[in-house]
Amino acid sequence: MNIGIIGLGLIGGSMAIDLRRRGFADRIVGMDADKVNAAAALKIGLVDEVVSEDECVEKSDIIIVAVPVNVAVKVVCRVLDRFQKEGWTDKIVMDVCSTKEQIAQATMYHACRKQYVATHPMAGTEYSGPWAAMPNLFDSKVCIIADQQESSPKALATVEKLYDALNMRVGFMSVSAHDVHTAYVSHLSHVVSFALANTVLDKEKDEKHIFDLASSGFSSTARLAKSNADMWTPIFIQNKDNIVRVTDAFIQSVQELRDAIDNMDETAIRAFIDEANRIKRIIK
Repeated sequence: MNIGIIGLGLIGGSMAIDLRRRGFADRIVGMDADKVNAAAALKIGLVDEVVSEDECVEKSDIIIVAVPVNVAVKVVCRVLDRFQKEGWTDKIVMDVCSTKEQIAQATMYHACRKQYVATHPMAGTEYSGPWAAMPNLFDSKVCIIADQQESSPKALATVEKLYDALNMRVGFMSVSAHDVHTAYVSHLSHVVSFALANTVLDKEKDEKHIFDLASSGFSSTARLAKSNADMWTPIFIQNKDNIVRVTDAFIQSVQELRDAIDNMDETAIRAFIDEANRIKRIIK
């Protein structure tokens, strides 16, 4: 199996590591618009060869598109156009993006739509670039395949095998359901973390105090604020409606707790915390 990866950052690089060492990929070629990232990915052995986008498509059985969501829409369409132009019917292109509606709309009527599989491996860290790639990143995590009925059975089965090699559990959703759920369980977490970091940085001007006094609670909550703006800005824009709706609900919840604290309402504060504690049943 020859794998091509467009975008050699955390996700693309981590996939390369495990697909190679677990025997799924015989050869991996890669492409990255950032020449420094491309050179680093080659030097540290994530890929066997750095190539152009056209060469990546030509030399690969599966093309993994692991670039920011606004770029991914264009790249997937270009890859499908190349499939059509060359008459390639056995190649597969898949993306790993955190939003799905726009890419689904862009590819909906393409002649080679069946060769595209829309996926979202629910894994990652706050770090980016090929240096952030790591083994076992995807183990025991969930990958969502969106609108699986739009992909050919062969393409779908091949991509499921790829995620099985990454030790991921596969689930299926419509693109609209996917974008709603990720707004709640992924995108809102980043909204909160970015806002928390800016609030603390704005009010606590002495960085030494932040460093000395910040507990593990603050560090874990603010961890996602280190995430890359190039990745998260287009996610927020593409999933705007869902994120705004979810953020409004969060603000209302914060206001409820804020008012209870302001009123020194111990009963309301305790009830709020007890209700939140139900998350223990879900997250260990």
